[in-house]
Amino acid sequence: MQYLEQQILNNPKQALKMQQVENATREFLSQGDARVVDGIITIPVVVHVVWNTAAENISDEQIQSQITILTEDFRRLNSDANNNWPQAADAEIEFCLAGSDPNGNTTNGITRTQTSVTSFSTNDNVKFDATGGKDAWPSSQYLNFWVCDLGGGLLGYAQFPGGPANTDGIVCDYQYVGNIGTATPPYHLGRTATHEVGHWLNLRHIWGDGGCGVDDLVADTPVSDAPNFSCPTGHVSCGSTDMIENYMDYTHDDCMNLLTLGQ
Repeated sequence: MQYLEQQILNNPKQALKMQQVENATREFLSQGDARVVDGIITIPVVVHVVWNTAAENISDEQIQSQITILTEDFRRLNSDANNNWPQAADAEIEFCLAGSDPNGNTTNGITRTQTSVTSFSTNDNVKFDATGGKDAWPSSQYLNFWVCDLGGGLLGYAQFPGGPANTDGIVCDYQYVGNIGTATPPYHLGRTATHEVGHWLNLRHIWGDGGCGVDDLVADTPVSDAPNFSCPTGHVSCGSTDMIENYMDYTHDDCMNLLTLGQ
């Protein structure tokens, strides 16, 4: 959340925009069955690989494994889905690599940029050609997904709805993308991107980034006092069992397996 706090500090109007998004969501949900009439939403993704070493220049196959995982996780088609929580649900969102670029040319949905920058951070330099990264494609048409070496032990970060268009999207360290190649345990099953896409779609951390008195703005997720790490099965806080399997917690990839209907 430090990234979000810094964005709001730099642009106080973003907090208002985020509240407007939240209000619009509440209004939509108040209308009853808030399902998409025509079924599944498919989001085209462009993956910007910004690399300094050969290891960071991850393969097309590793990238595709991540796109597959995103669809499986959001559709609840993941092989590790369990039924411990009856509110676990299919979000009816799928993902695909973009088939055309902003000029209408055929693409595989992957850009590759060699950089002299050895490590990036949450300052968004990876999102601009001028600072050793790669400019975003139009955020109204694509989910921009940057892959790079993130310093400071960061797995990834995301911009919430309402932020600037030229920084819109998610960023993941190259070691935590997909489930093959450089994917590194315990974050080797692609759930870092699932978590960050959740933020990009306006989901907060399941513990609400506070104690028991702070909510994640989702009615069917249990209140939790703090993030969970590893996979502490049966952990109780705030008088109820924590939903450690939720993608919006901080548990290991092999512990996570669900989003709720409310999310």
